[in-house]
This record gives sequence, C-alpha cells and structure tokens, in this order.
Amino acid sequence: MNKNLFKPSILIAILLLATSLFAQKQSYITINSKPKYQENFKHFEYVNPNAKKGGILKLSANGTFDSLNAFTLKGSKASGLGLLYDTLMSSSQDESSVVYPLLAKAVEIAKDNTWVKFYINEKAKFNDGKEVTADDVKFSFETLINKGSPSYKRYYFDVKSVEVIDKLTVKFNFKTNKNNELPLILGQLSIIPKHFWEDKDFLDSDAIIPVSSGPYKIKTFKFGKYIRYERDKNYWAKDLPVNVGHYNYEEVKYDYYKDESVTLEAFKAGEFDLRLENISKNWATLYNGKNFDNGKIIKKEIPHELAQGMQGLVFNLRNPLFKDLEVRRAINLAFDFEWTNKKLFYNQYKRLNSYFANCELSSEGSLPSKEELKLLEPFKNQLPKNIFTKKFKNNITKGDGKIRKELRQALKILKKQGWVFKNKILEKNGKQFKFEILLSSSSFERVLQPFIKNLKKIGIIASIRIVDHVSYTNRRNSFDYDAMIHVFGVSLSPGNELTNYWGSKSYNIKGSSNIIGIKSKVIDHLIEKIITAPSRKDLITTVRALDRVLLNNYYVIPNWYIPSYRISYWNKFEQPKIAPKYGLGIYTWWTKENKTK
Repeated sequence: MNKNLFKPSILIAILLLATSLFAQKQSYITINSKPKYQENFKHFEYVNPNAKKGGILKLSANGTFDSLNAFTLKGSKASGLGLLYDTLMSSSQDESSVVYPLLAKAVEIAKDNTWVKFYINEKAKFNDGKEVTADDVKFSFETLINKGSPSYKRYYFDVKSVEVIDKLTVKFNFKTNKNNELPLILGQLSIIPKHFWEDKDFLDSDAIIPVSSGPYKIKTFKFGKYIRYERDKNYWAKDLPVNVGHYNYEEVKYDYYKDESVTLEAFKAGEFDLRLENISKNWATLYNGKNFDNGKIIKKEIPHELAQGMQGLVFNLRNPLFKDLEVRRAINLAFDFEWTNKKLFYNQYKRLNSYFANCELSSEGSLPSKEELKLLEPFKNQLPKNIFTKKFKNNITKGDGKIRKELRQALKILKKQGWVFKNKILEKNGKQFKFEILLSSSSFERVLQPFIKNLKKIGIIASIRIVDHVSYTNRRNSFDYDAMIHVFGVSLSPGNELTNYWGSKSYNIKGSSNIIGIKSKVIDHLIEKIITAPSRKDLITTVRALDRVLLNNYYVIPNWYIPSYRISYWNKFEQPKIAPKYGLGIYTWWTKENKTK
C-alpha cells in the first residue's frame, strides 16, 4: 500500500474531486443563465409584498366550455384552470428559463444530467388538507403521460422512469443526458392528488370539481356560461418567496361570450374588469366614450420584451394540395399585408419575418453565420437554395390593393408546377384547386376575404368555414382541416416544445401542435441540437438556423405582431411600481378598495 496516499494534501484533493463529481441540492434550475434571485430571497422585485388580499377580478372568455379537466384531450377546457394547480418549481416573469422552489423546496441534478431529484416541501398540502408527497408526483407524471393529452408524452419523452426515494423525495431518470432542458420542464409539472383520483375515471371526469394544489379552488360553474374561483384561505404556499405579492383577489370570475362585439360592449358596460384587444380596428375606433374620457376606464399600450412566435395561415401538408413548396410560395404572393395593415389595422402592426421575432433568436435581416452554415450545409440538397444565398423577407407590396405583378408571378409559378386554367379555375390531373379555411369566430373574415378575392383571380377557390368552439377544437386535434390560423408561441429559451410543434414524432399524435404536418429529418436534427445545446450561444445559433428552414419552406403565410400589450381596464386596480419584463403580472395587481397594509 502506498503510504503517500494519505498525505493531507492528497486527501484534500480527493475530497474536492468527490465534491465536483456528486450532485448537490440547490434552490433553482436554470438553462444557460445565472439566476437573478439568490437563495433565501424574500420576493420577486416586480411585486408589492404589502398588497392586501381581497376584491374580485372579473374576466371574460370566448366560446364555451364543457370540461373541468385541464389535462386530457377531450372537451373544451374552462378558462383559468391553471389557478388550481401548483408545480414543483415556479418561474419568474423577469427572467427566461429560471425556476425557483414551490411544491419542491430543493432540487438536485446529476452532474452528468442523467437524473433529477425533487425534495417536496414537508408543509405542502392540497386544498383538502392532505399532504403532498413523492407518490403524488409520480402519480401525476404517470397519469398525464398515460391518460393526458398526447402532447405530455412527447414533451417528457426523454424520461425513462420515476422513482419514489422516500415520502418526500422523487427521482426522474433520463434516457439521455443531452436534454439540458428536461430538469427545468419537469419542475413545471402540475401536481394532482393521488388519493382523489386513484378511484376515479380520469378520462371521464369533465364535471368533477378537482381537489387542487394551487392558490384557488372552483367555487361554482355552469358549463358554457361561467366559472368562479375562490382564493384558498388555507393555501399553504401563500408566504413562499415565489408567491408573495401574488394572487391578491378573493375571487376570479370568468363569464363566457359567444360574440366578440357583445363581449366588448359588455366590458364597456362594466360587466367585467379587463380586456386585452387583438383587433386593431376595435382598438382604434371602439375604445372611446364617457367612461374613457372621465378616467373610469384606462386604455394603455404596454411594451414588452417577449419573443413573438409565428402567427399565420397554416397549410396542412397532410393535404396533397400543399405538398409542393412552390405552390405554397405562390399562394403567399396573393396576400397583400401592406394594404391590410393600412386599411384594416390602422398601420399598427409589423409583418412577421421570423418564427422567433422581437428577440435575439430571430434570423430576420441576415444571412447564415459560419456557425449556422456548419449546421445547414450537410443538408444542402434537402433545403431550399435561398437559405444559403438570400435574406428571407416576405413580399412587399405598394399597399394600394393593386397586386397584379404579384399575382402574375404566382400564376407563373403555379403553371410551372403543372396547374392549368379550365373554366377560370386551376386544375391539375382532373382536380380543381380548392381549399377551405377553418375558423372558430368571424373576426378573421375581414382579413381573409380580400385574400380570397386575390386567389380567385388566379383560379384558386378558397372558402371560409366557421364552426363552434367545440367543433373547432375537435377538428384541430384530429387534423381535419385544409388551412387554419394558428399561433406557435415561443419563449426566449425554446426547447422540447419545438418537437410538439414541428417534429416528425408529433405528426400523427392527435392533439399535438404539429398543425402544419411537418415530417423533416433536417428539422428533427435542428430541434435535437436546440434541446441539447451546451451554451446560450449554441442555442441562439441553432434556433436561427431552424428559423431559416421554416421560413424558406413557406409552411405558413406569416401574419403580423405588435411588441406591446393593448390593454384596457376599469380603474379599480393598484399595480406594483415595477412591471415584469415577460408578462402583464395581472395577479400581482390588487383592487383599490383594498389598500396596502
């Protein structure tokens, strides 16, 4: 035996090495960034810790609802169900991709990223008084994977198994150590009570009022009409740092409206308190009257720093009509954004030239960098040539409604692809060029009708089908549409959700967000690279490369965005002095009649 092995200096070195090899408990999870808040912080800086509880927040919802189960594919979900459920960790609204303790008081991540352990807070309770345990976490995960929306199975695909280590410790083992986002998104897992659900049919529970783990519980409801939530006065986590200054309302009410114009008039009459507007004409022309003039209603645009995902008219590639990239590009040319923005939107919008607009992830206005080319060039034969030679930009018109040049170009492309005029309609192989645009409300008709008229001039017959909210949800989940308006929401740190949006594995999963119907090895490869990105720099590079591939394949006709919230609310609220960077922070507000302590 070598006696030198036990010299003090060598022992210290061994101890240091051991420390570096083994995981340690920590009070946050982050991806490629340093947490803003240190251990034992008191509260987020964008809250008022002294805001008094009380008052009512009255909100509106569109359409209808027939389910209180937030997690299954079946049914149309009630608005606000997220208020019922706590997660293991909680996000802050002034950081991207950082979470702090909620149901879990600490977390431990393997140095090689092969597992994560969550240590449940011994004080954590459901709203029926039963304690939250590791068994509940395992039950929640397995129930959502096996009985919840299929998107859960895709989102948590890289989890190999779940172990209950002891009453308050649960461990998730991973299939791969490359998924750097996995510990964080597991921290966002909503926890449901095993003791409540184990003897019930989770898939047939639309009318069951659930036992909750969050700050609110359901007080009363009527399907399709309203739902009322009341604050849980015994909510165990109300004094946790992530909750201080939050959830100040005694009740939260949602009333349902089936017509947008009726909804707006109801707001102006004081039937509910707050409204986010997404129709420019309404914002420019209808938010006026004596209650605005006398200050009873406040109209405000609040800038934000949120990444803007792609909103657009999505082609369903499962329909052979849209398989051809050149055909999709031709249809794009028939949309006159400049005229639409001028005549319908009062020039309030910017055109989307990226799936990740308004942030550093966007590829807009640039050619691929050397680092991006390293990712893209191995697939050069499978990608549109323009990716390597041109900066992507949507076609820009004069804005006068005269787009003959664009329509001639579109028709030239279509004829080159084998389409011919016959009785003023394009035909190919005996099939006419006809498709239907599925909508759930009439608000988009005024935007689409001029586009449809332009298409008709080049022999394409497009029509609009408006269906009720339930039918729309069912058709969307089963991919039963030719085209539809859809929004692919993104964050400043995208990851596993991209597989659900554009990954081949989600192509046939009912209820997935692969609305387009993409099956691409190139896109799968880039998404995998994003999920496993070792640094923020690598993440940005790969997201920009993915952005170029999506844009140049013309999967959607890009719509528009505005880098601010258009919000109007009755002057009954107080707000913290600091607003969050990545959200409105409505649940940090409080009602004026309830003064601060």
